[in-house]
Amino acid sequence: MSWEDVVLIEGGKNSGDPAVVTVNCPDKAGLGCDLLRIILEFGLYVTRGDFSTDGKWCYIVLWVVPRPSSLRVDWESLNKRLLSCCPSFLPAFYLNQLTGGSKPPPLYLLTVFSRDRKGLIHDVTKVLCELDLSIQRVKVTTTPDGKVLDLFFVTDAMDLLHTQIRREGTCEHLRVMLGECCISCELQLAGPEYDIQQGRSCISEEVAKELFGSELFVKEDQPRTTSGDVSKVEKASITVDNLLSPTHTLLQIQCLDQKGLIYDILKISKDCDIRIVHGRICASVKGYRSLDLFIQNEDGKKIVDKDNQVALCSRLKEEMLHPLRVIITNRGPDTELLVANPVELSGKGRPRVFYDVTLALKTLKICVFSAEIGRHSASNRQWEVYRFLLDESRGSPSTSNRAKRDIVDEVSRTLMGW
Repeated sequence: MSWEDVVLIEGGKNSGDPAVVTVNCPDKAGLGCDLLRIILEFGLYVTRGDFSTDGKWCYIVLWVVPRPSSLRVDWESLNKRLLSCCPSFLPAFYLNQLTGGSKPPPLYLLTVFSRDRKGLIHDVTKVLCELDLSIQRVKVTTTPDGKVLDLFFVTDAMDLLHTQIRREGTCEHLRVMLGECCISCELQLAGPEYDIQQGRSCISEEVAKELFGSELFVKEDQPRTTSGDVSKVEKASITVDNLLSPTHTLLQIQCLDQKGLIYDILKISKDCDIRIVHGRICASVKGYRSLDLFIQNEDGKKIVDKDNQVALCSRLKEEMLHPLRVIITNRGPDTELLVANPVELSGKGRPRVFYDVTLALKTLKICVFSAEIGRHSASNRQWEVYRFLLDESRGSPSTSNRAKRDIVDEVSRTLMGW
Protein backbone atom coordinates (compact mmCIF):
# COMPACT_ATOMS: atom_id res chain seq x y z
CA MET A 1 0.00 0.00 0.00
CA SER A 2 1.49 3.36 -1.06
CA TRP A 3 1.39 6.59 0.93
CA GLU A 4 -0.95 8.05 -1.69
CA ASP A 5 -3.60 5.55 -0.57
CA VAL A 6 -3.40 6.30 3.17
CA VAL A 7 -5.45 9.50 2.92
CA LEU A 8 -7.75 10.05 -0.05
CA ILE A 9 -9.91 13.16 -0.54
CA GLU A 10 -12.49 12.97 -3.31
CA GLY A 11 -14.49 16.06 -4.20
CA GLY A 12 -18.27 15.98 -4.60
CA LYS A 13 -19.67 15.22 -8.03
CA ASN A 14 -21.90 18.28 -8.00
CA SER A 15 -21.53 21.73 -6.49
CA GLY A 16 -22.45 21.61 -2.82
CA ASP A 17 -21.97 17.85 -2.50
CA PRO A 18 -19.77 16.70 0.40
CA ALA A 19 -16.17 15.77 -0.18
CA VAL A 20 -15.28 12.23 0.91
CA VAL A 21 -12.24 11.84 3.17
CA THR A 22 -10.95 8.28 3.51
CA VAL A 23 -8.21 7.29 5.96
CA ASN A 24 -6.83 3.76 5.77
CA CYS A 25 -3.81 3.19 8.01
CA PRO A 26 -2.39 1.43 11.09
CA ASP A 27 -4.32 2.24 14.24
CA LYS A 28 -3.13 4.09 17.31
CA ALA A 29 -4.78 5.30 20.52
CA GLY A 30 -6.73 8.52 19.95
CA LEU A 31 -6.30 8.53 16.17
CA GLY A 32 -9.96 9.39 15.53
CA CYS A 33 -9.78 12.36 17.91
CA ASP A 34 -6.59 13.63 16.26
CA LEU A 35 -8.10 13.39 12.77
CA LEU A 36 -11.36 15.10 13.78
CA ARG A 37 -9.37 17.88 15.45
CA ILE A 38 -7.72 18.63 12.10
CA ILE A 39 -11.10 18.51 10.34
CA LEU A 40 -12.40 21.07 12.86
CA GLU A 41 -9.27 23.20 12.47
CA PHE A 42 -9.90 23.46 8.72
CA GLY A 43 -13.46 24.66 9.32
CA LEU A 44 -15.13 21.55 7.92
CA TYR A 45 -18.46 20.07 8.99
CA VAL A 46 -18.91 16.28 9.10
CA THR A 47 -22.27 15.44 7.52
CA ARG A 48 -21.86 11.72 8.27
CA GLY A 49 -19.15 9.17 8.85
CA ASP A 50 -18.16 5.55 9.44
CA PHE A 51 -15.09 4.11 11.12
CA SER A 52 -13.86 0.74 12.32
CA THR A 53 -10.70 -0.86 13.69
CA ASP A 54 -9.46 -4.27 14.70
CA GLY A 55 -6.91 -2.73 17.07
CA LYS A 56 -4.13 -2.87 14.49
CA TRP A 57 -5.62 -1.30 11.39
CA CYS A 58 -8.36 1.31 11.03
CA TYR A 59 -10.60 2.48 8.22
CA ILE A 60 -12.37 5.85 8.44
CA VAL A 61 -14.70 7.54 5.95
CA LEU A 62 -15.96 11.09 6.54
CA TRP A 63 -18.29 13.15 4.36
CA VAL A 64 -17.37 16.81 4.92
CA VAL A 65 -18.45 20.25 3.70
CA PRO A 66 -16.99 23.70 4.48
CA ARG A 67 -18.97 25.76 6.95
CA PRO A 68 -20.42 28.98 5.49
CA SER A 69 -18.23 31.22 7.66
CA SER A 70 -15.05 29.16 7.22
CA LEU A 71 -11.96 30.10 5.26
CA ARG A 72 -11.19 28.73 1.83
CA VAL A 73 -10.23 25.08 2.29
CA ASP A 74 -6.76 24.12 1.10
CA TRP A 75 -7.47 20.47 0.33
CA GLU A 76 -3.83 19.67 -0.43
CA SER A 77 -2.75 21.05 2.94
CA LEU A 78 -5.58 19.13 4.64
CA ASN A 79 -4.36 15.93 3.00
CA LYS A 80 -0.83 16.52 4.31
CA ARG A 81 -2.05 17.33 7.82
CA LEU A 82 -4.20 14.20 8.00
CA LEU A 83 -1.34 12.13 6.63
CA SER A 84 1.00 13.49 9.31
CA CYS A 85 -1.41 12.14 11.94
CA CYS A 86 -1.37 8.60 10.62
CA PRO A 87 1.13 6.12 12.05
CA SER A 88 3.98 5.27 9.75
CA PHE A 89 4.34 1.87 8.17
CA LEU A 90 8.00 1.90 9.15
CA PRO A 91 9.43 0.34 12.33
CA ALA A 92 10.54 3.86 13.34
CA PHE A 93 6.95 4.60 14.28
CA TYR A 94 6.80 1.80 16.81
CA LEU A 95 10.18 2.82 18.21
CA ASN A 96 8.86 6.37 18.53
CA GLN A 97 5.84 5.10 20.52
CA LEU A 98 8.11 3.26 22.92
CA THR A 99 10.36 6.27 23.49
CA GLY A 100 7.54 8.61 24.44
CA GLY A 101 6.46 10.11 21.12
CA SER A 102 7.70 13.07 19.14
CA LYS A 103 8.79 16.41 20.54
CA PRO A 104 6.30 19.29 20.65
CA PRO A 105 6.59 21.68 17.69
CA PRO A 106 8.82 24.73 18.18
CA LEU A 107 7.13 27.91 19.37
CA TYR A 108 7.53 31.14 17.38
CA LEU A 109 6.79 34.69 18.43
CA LEU A 110 5.02 36.96 15.96
CA THR A 111 5.17 40.64 16.91
CA VAL A 112 2.81 42.98 15.06
CA PHE A 113 2.84 46.69 15.85
CA SER A 114 0.18 48.73 14.03
CA ARG A 115 -2.36 51.50 14.21
CA ASP A 116 -5.64 50.30 15.62
CA ARG A 117 -8.87 49.82 13.70
CA LYS A 118 -12.07 47.83 14.10
CA GLY A 119 -11.70 44.10 13.46
CA LEU A 120 -7.90 44.26 13.47
CA ILE A 121 -7.32 41.26 15.76
CA HIS A 122 -9.68 39.05 13.78
CA ASP A 123 -8.09 40.08 10.46
CA VAL A 124 -4.63 39.11 11.75
CA THR A 125 -6.03 35.84 13.13
CA LYS A 126 -7.64 35.08 9.77
CA VAL A 127 -4.32 35.47 7.95
CA LEU A 128 -2.60 33.15 10.42
CA CYS A 129 -5.31 30.50 9.97
CA GLU A 130 -5.05 30.77 6.18
CA LEU A 131 -1.29 30.18 6.47
CA ASP A 132 -1.86 27.05 8.62
CA LEU A 133 -0.32 28.62 11.73
CA SER A 134 -1.83 27.56 15.06
CA ILE A 135 -2.19 30.21 17.77
CA GLN A 136 -1.04 28.90 21.14
CA ARG A 137 -0.98 32.10 23.17
CA VAL A 138 -1.85 35.74 22.56
CA LYS A 139 -1.07 39.03 24.25
CA VAL A 140 -2.78 42.06 22.72
CA THR A 141 -2.29 45.54 24.15
CA THR A 142 -3.64 48.91 23.00
CA THR A 143 -1.49 51.96 23.70
CA PRO A 144 -2.93 55.34 24.77
CA ASP A 145 -2.09 56.87 21.39
CA GLY A 146 -4.29 54.39 19.45
CA LYS A 147 -1.67 51.82 18.46
CA VAL A 148 -1.79 48.07 19.04
CA LEU A 149 1.00 45.67 20.00
CA ASP A 150 0.05 42.08 19.15
CA LEU A 151 2.14 39.17 20.42
CA PHE A 152 1.08 35.88 18.83
CA PHE A 153 2.82 32.70 19.95
CA VAL A 154 2.31 30.24 17.08
CA THR A 155 3.32 26.81 15.87
CA ASP A 156 3.57 25.84 12.23
CA ALA A 157 1.60 22.82 11.02
CA MET A 158 3.80 22.80 7.90
CA ASP A 159 6.97 22.86 10.05
CA LEU A 160 8.61 25.47 7.81
CA LEU A 161 8.98 28.53 10.08
CA HIS A 162 12.64 27.70 10.54
CA THR A 163 13.11 28.82 6.92
CA GLN A 164 13.55 32.48 6.10
CA ILE A 165 11.19 32.32 3.12
CA ARG A 166 8.32 31.04 5.31
CA ARG A 167 8.88 33.73 7.98
CA GLU A 168 9.22 36.54 5.44
CA GLY A 169 6.19 35.29 3.51
CA THR A 170 4.07 35.32 6.67
CA CYS A 171 5.07 38.89 7.53
CA GLU A 172 4.45 40.00 3.95
CA HIS A 173 0.91 38.58 4.01
CA LEU A 174 0.25 40.51 7.22
CA ARG A 175 1.71 43.75 5.84
CA VAL A 176 -0.50 43.50 2.74
CA MET A 177 -3.59 42.87 4.87
CA LEU A 178 -2.82 45.67 7.34
CA GLY A 179 -1.86 48.16 4.62
CA GLU A 180 -1.04 51.63 5.92
CA CYS A 181 -1.91 50.56 9.49
CA CYS A 182 1.20 48.37 9.70
CA ILE A 183 4.18 49.88 11.53
CA SER A 184 6.34 46.76 11.97
CA CYS A 185 6.04 42.97 11.76
CA GLU A 186 8.61 40.46 13.05
CA LEU A 187 8.62 36.68 13.39
CA GLN A 188 11.27 34.76 15.29
CA LEU A 189 11.81 31.65 17.36
CA ALA A 190 10.53 32.16 20.90
CA GLY A 191 12.98 31.61 23.71
CA PRO A 192 12.53 29.05 26.51
CA GLU A 193 11.13 31.82 28.73
CA TYR A 194 8.01 31.78 26.52
CA ASP A 195 7.15 28.13 27.17
CA ILE A 196 3.47 27.50 26.38
CA GLN A 197 2.83 25.95 29.77
CA GLN A 198 3.87 29.17 31.51
CA GLY A 199 0.81 30.98 30.14
CA ARG A 200 -1.23 30.75 33.34
CA SER A 201 -4.39 32.83 33.51
CA CYS A 202 -4.89 34.82 36.71
CA ILE A 203 -8.63 34.60 37.41
CA SER A 204 -10.20 35.74 40.63
CA GLU A 205 -11.98 33.15 42.76
CA GLU A 206 -15.33 34.83 42.13
CA VAL A 207 -14.91 34.82 38.34
CA ALA A 208 -13.64 31.22 38.37
CA LYS A 209 -16.70 30.12 40.32
CA GLU A 210 -18.99 31.70 37.74
CA LEU A 211 -16.99 30.36 34.77
CA PHE A 212 -16.56 26.81 36.03
CA GLY A 213 -19.51 26.67 38.45
CA SER A 214 -21.32 23.43 39.16
CA GLU A 215 -24.63 24.87 37.95
CA LEU A 216 -23.40 24.28 34.40
CA PHE A 217 -22.71 20.62 35.06
CA VAL A 218 -25.10 18.01 33.78
CA LYS A 219 -27.79 17.03 36.27
CA GLU A 220 -29.01 13.93 34.45
CA ASP A 221 -25.98 11.72 34.96
CA GLN A 222 -27.81 8.39 34.89
CA PRO A 223 -27.45 6.62 31.54
CA ARG A 224 -30.55 5.25 29.85
CA THR A 225 -31.14 1.52 29.56
CA THR A 226 -32.41 -0.15 26.41
CA SER A 227 -35.88 -0.27 27.93
CA GLY A 228 -35.93 3.45 28.75
CA ASP A 229 -38.51 5.86 27.38
CA VAL A 230 -36.94 7.59 24.38
CA SER A 231 -40.09 9.26 23.12
CA LYS A 232 -39.06 12.59 24.64
CA VAL A 233 -36.08 14.13 22.83
CA GLU A 234 -33.53 15.69 25.18
CA LYS A 235 -30.68 18.05 24.42
CA ALA A 236 -28.34 15.13 25.13
CA SER A 237 -29.42 11.51 25.45
CA ILE A 238 -27.17 8.45 25.88
CA THR A 239 -28.35 4.84 25.79
CA VAL A 240 -26.03 2.13 27.11
CA ASP A 241 -26.60 -1.35 25.64
CA ASN A 242 -24.59 -4.42 26.69
CA LEU A 243 -27.01 -6.97 25.18
CA LEU A 244 -26.64 -6.38 21.46
CA SER A 245 -22.98 -7.42 21.19
CA PRO A 246 -21.17 -10.16 23.13
CA THR A 247 -17.87 -8.26 23.05
CA HIS A 248 -18.75 -4.55 22.84
CA THR A 249 -20.77 -1.97 24.72
CA LEU A 250 -23.02 0.06 22.45
CA LEU A 251 -23.43 3.77 23.11
CA GLN A 252 -26.33 5.37 21.26
CA ILE A 253 -25.95 9.14 21.45
CA GLN A 254 -28.43 11.76 20.36
CA CYS A 255 -27.92 15.48 20.94
CA LEU A 256 -28.21 18.93 19.43
CA ASP A 257 -25.96 19.39 16.43
CA GLN A 258 -23.11 21.85 16.95
CA LYS A 259 -19.62 22.73 15.77
CA GLY A 260 -16.97 20.28 16.96
CA LEU A 261 -19.48 17.76 18.32
CA ILE A 262 -17.75 14.68 16.91
CA TYR A 263 -14.34 15.95 18.05
CA ASP A 264 -15.66 16.58 21.58
CA ILE A 265 -17.04 13.05 21.86
CA LEU A 266 -13.87 11.43 20.53
CA LYS A 267 -11.79 13.63 22.83
CA ILE A 268 -13.53 12.12 25.86
CA SER A 269 -13.00 8.59 24.54
CA LYS A 270 -9.31 9.37 24.04
CA ASP A 271 -8.84 10.89 27.49
CA CYS A 272 -10.76 8.03 29.16
CA ASP A 273 -8.84 5.30 27.27
CA ILE A 274 -12.02 4.08 25.59
CA ARG A 275 -11.53 2.18 22.35
CA ILE A 276 -14.15 2.81 19.65
CA VAL A 277 -14.12 -0.37 17.59
CA HIS A 278 -16.98 0.56 15.26
CA GLY A 279 -18.79 3.83 14.86
CA ARG A 280 -21.43 5.47 12.69
CA ILE A 281 -22.14 9.20 12.52
CA CYS A 282 -25.61 9.84 11.13
CA ALA A 283 -26.71 12.93 9.24
CA SER A 284 -28.35 15.76 11.14
CA VAL A 285 -32.15 15.49 11.38
CA LYS A 286 -34.08 18.56 12.53
CA GLY A 287 -30.98 19.93 14.25
CA TYR A 288 -30.09 16.70 16.07
CA ARG A 289 -27.19 14.28 15.51
CA SER A 290 -27.14 10.56 16.27
CA LEU A 291 -24.07 8.40 16.81
CA ASP A 292 -23.75 4.64 17.36
CA LEU A 293 -20.46 3.70 19.01
CA PHE A 294 -19.34 0.14 19.79
CA ILE A 295 -16.74 0.58 22.52
CA GLN A 296 -14.43 -1.37 24.82
CA ASN A 297 -12.19 -0.64 27.77
CA GLU A 298 -8.48 -0.40 27.12
CA ASP A 299 -8.26 -4.07 28.13
CA GLY A 300 -10.60 -5.01 25.27
CA LYS A 301 -13.65 -5.80 27.42
CA LYS A 302 -17.16 -4.38 27.66
CA ILE A 303 -18.02 -1.66 30.16
CA VAL A 304 -20.32 -3.50 32.56
CA ASP A 305 -19.64 -1.67 35.82
CA LYS A 306 -22.54 0.74 36.50
CA ASP A 307 -20.33 3.34 38.15
CA ASN A 308 -18.03 3.39 35.14
CA GLN A 309 -21.03 3.76 32.84
CA VAL A 310 -22.36 6.68 34.88
CA ALA A 311 -18.94 8.39 34.93
CA LEU A 312 -18.46 8.01 31.18
CA CYS A 313 -21.99 9.23 30.35
CA SER A 314 -21.57 12.20 32.70
CA ARG A 315 -18.33 13.23 30.97
CA LEU A 316 -19.91 12.86 27.55
CA LYS A 317 -23.03 14.82 28.48
CA GLU A 318 -21.00 17.62 30.02
CA GLU A 319 -18.92 17.86 26.86
CA MET A 320 -21.98 17.81 24.59
CA LEU A 321 -24.02 20.32 26.60
CA HIS A 322 -21.24 22.70 27.64
CA PRO A 323 -18.13 22.23 25.45
CA LEU A 324 -17.34 25.92 25.99
CA ARG A 325 -18.08 28.39 28.77
CA VAL A 326 -18.83 32.02 27.87
CA ILE A 327 -19.44 34.78 30.43
CA ILE A 328 -19.14 38.56 30.72
CA THR A 329 -17.91 40.14 33.91
CA ASN A 330 -16.47 43.42 35.14
CA ARG A 331 -12.78 44.06 35.58
CA GLY A 332 -12.93 47.24 37.61
CA PRO A 333 -14.78 49.82 35.48
CA ASP A 334 -14.21 47.80 32.30
CA THR A 335 -16.13 44.94 30.71
CA GLU A 336 -14.37 41.60 30.19
CA LEU A 337 -15.44 38.66 28.04
CA LEU A 338 -14.15 35.24 29.10
CA VAL A 339 -14.32 32.03 27.09
CA ALA A 340 -13.03 28.70 28.40
CA ASN A 341 -12.78 25.18 27.03
CA PRO A 342 -11.25 22.03 28.53
CA VAL A 343 -8.04 20.85 26.88
CA GLU A 344 -7.09 17.32 26.01
CA LEU A 345 -4.90 15.39 28.43
CA SER A 346 -2.22 15.73 25.75
CA GLY A 347 -2.33 19.50 26.37
CA LYS A 348 -3.97 20.48 23.07
CA GLY A 349 -6.69 23.13 23.18
CA ARG A 350 -9.75 23.41 20.96
CA PRO A 351 -8.98 24.75 17.45
CA ARG A 352 -10.22 28.12 16.15
CA VAL A 353 -11.70 29.45 19.39
CA PHE A 354 -9.79 32.73 19.12
CA TYR A 355 -10.82 33.01 15.46
CA ASP A 356 -14.53 32.49 16.23
CA VAL A 357 -14.63 34.87 19.22
CA THR A 358 -12.90 37.69 17.34
CA LEU A 359 -15.23 37.08 14.37
CA ALA A 360 -18.27 37.46 16.65
CA LEU A 361 -16.91 40.66 18.19
CA LYS A 362 -16.14 42.06 14.75
CA THR A 363 -19.71 41.25 13.67
CA LEU A 364 -21.00 43.13 16.73
CA LYS A 365 -18.62 46.02 15.89
CA ILE A 366 -17.07 45.80 19.35
CA CYS A 367 -13.41 46.73 19.64
CA VAL A 368 -10.97 44.81 21.83
CA PHE A 369 -8.70 46.82 24.11
CA SER A 370 -6.61 43.82 25.18
CA ALA A 371 -6.68 40.05 24.82
CA GLU A 372 -4.77 37.07 26.14
CA ILE A 373 -4.85 33.28 26.23
CA GLY A 374 -3.86 31.32 29.31
CA ARG A 375 -4.41 28.06 31.17
CA HIS A 376 -6.36 27.48 34.37
CA SER A 377 -6.94 24.37 36.47
CA ALA A 378 -10.47 23.80 37.79
CA SER A 379 -12.81 20.85 38.42
CA ASN A 380 -9.86 18.44 38.14
CA ARG A 381 -9.26 19.54 34.56
CA GLN A 382 -7.09 22.00 32.72
CA TRP A 383 -8.86 24.73 30.79
CA GLU A 384 -7.80 27.12 28.08
CA VAL A 385 -9.07 30.57 29.00
CA TYR A 386 -9.50 33.43 26.52
CA ARG A 387 -9.86 36.90 28.02
CA PHE A 388 -10.99 39.96 26.07
CA LEU A 389 -11.16 43.42 27.60
CA LEU A 390 -13.81 45.19 25.54
CA ASP A 391 -13.20 48.76 24.41
CA GLU A 392 -16.21 51.06 24.79
CA SER A 393 -14.50 54.06 23.22
CA ARG A 394 -13.60 55.15 19.70
CA GLY A 395 -17.15 55.07 18.42
CA SER A 396 -17.90 51.41 19.06
CA PRO A 397 -21.30 50.51 20.53
CA SER A 398 -21.24 50.91 24.29
CA THR A 399 -21.30 47.55 26.01
CA SER A 400 -22.85 49.21 29.06
CA ASN A 401 -25.98 49.91 26.99
CA ARG A 402 -25.89 46.63 25.15
CA ALA A 403 -27.40 43.68 26.95
CA LYS A 404 -24.56 41.44 28.09
CA ARG A 405 -26.65 38.48 27.11
CA ASP A 406 -26.63 39.61 23.47
CA ILE A 407 -22.83 39.53 23.43
CA VAL A 408 -22.69 36.13 25.13
CA ASP A 409 -25.31 34.74 22.74
CA GLU A 410 -23.54 36.01 19.61
CA VAL A 411 -20.18 34.64 20.75
CA SER A 412 -21.77 31.32 21.77
CA ARG A 413 -23.63 30.96 18.46
CA THR A 414 -20.46 31.59 16.50
CA LEU A 415 -18.49 29.09 18.58
CA MET A 416 -21.20 26.43 18.31
CA GLY A 417 -21.94 27.03 14.62
CA TRP A 418 -25.62 27.80 15.21
